[in-house]
Amino acid sequence: MKLSIMQPYFFPYLGYFALIKHTDHFVLFDTPQFIRHGWIERNRILNSKDGWQYIKVPLVKHERSTNIKDIKIRNDENWWGKIFAQLTHYKKKAPFYKDIIEVLKTISAYQTDSITKLNAYSLKTICDYLNISFAYSIFSEMNLNIDEVNEPDEWALEISKALGATAYYNPPGGKKFFDKDKYEKQNIELKFLDIKLNEYDQKRTSFEPGLSIIDVMMFNSKNTINEMLCDYEFV
Repeated sequence: MKLSIMQPYFFPYLGYFALIKHTDHFVLFDTPQFIRHGWIERNRILNSKDGWQYIKVPLVKHERSTNIKDIKIRNDENWWGKIFAQLTHYKKKAPFYKDIIEVLKTISAYQTDSITKLNAYSLKTICDYLNISFAYSIFSEMNLNIDEVNEPDEWALEISKALGATAYYNPPGGKKFFDKDKYEKQNIELKFLDIKLNEYDQKRTSFEPGLSIIDVMMFNSKNTINEMLCDYEFV
């Protein structure tokens, strides 16, 4: 079994979905401490003129030490309305605007105050739209019996062992944190999947790379996106 583990990101970039597409099981790792200015409750889309802007989920105030799994959404605000308003400028230029707005309406109808559950549902809904298999678990709900973790790279190792994974896939950005020997000793193949973030037509003069999957879906067909997800190498 090929396994990947990531924190539950909000409408993440294309590389996140490449990990989902090319592994058999995906664990949403929601027990680490929530870090501000990350990707758990926000991501980037095009601005109406030049550059990019954030779309965000408002969160209930919490202690600095709060784990991701305990982060709550402030649903007394019409934050979905704000996000849809931020997306209206796509309507004139993006060929798949109507389709993607319908996908987002499905997600917006999901009732939860958990950022982890919202992101899990969002990922599953988008994968369904793209015809990508998404078998996943939420770590805090798994009740896995794992050995003590002493180093950052051992979380993935212990989870892989507990689930019987034969290979573990990670983004290349985390390569320096992993000790390959630990994985080889457990007969787990450690691989770093590096997707090529090629340009696509955003209907403007300069390309903004690495934006949310929302932007990718606005301008590309399902087939094209799946081709993009297969344009990668192991590093």
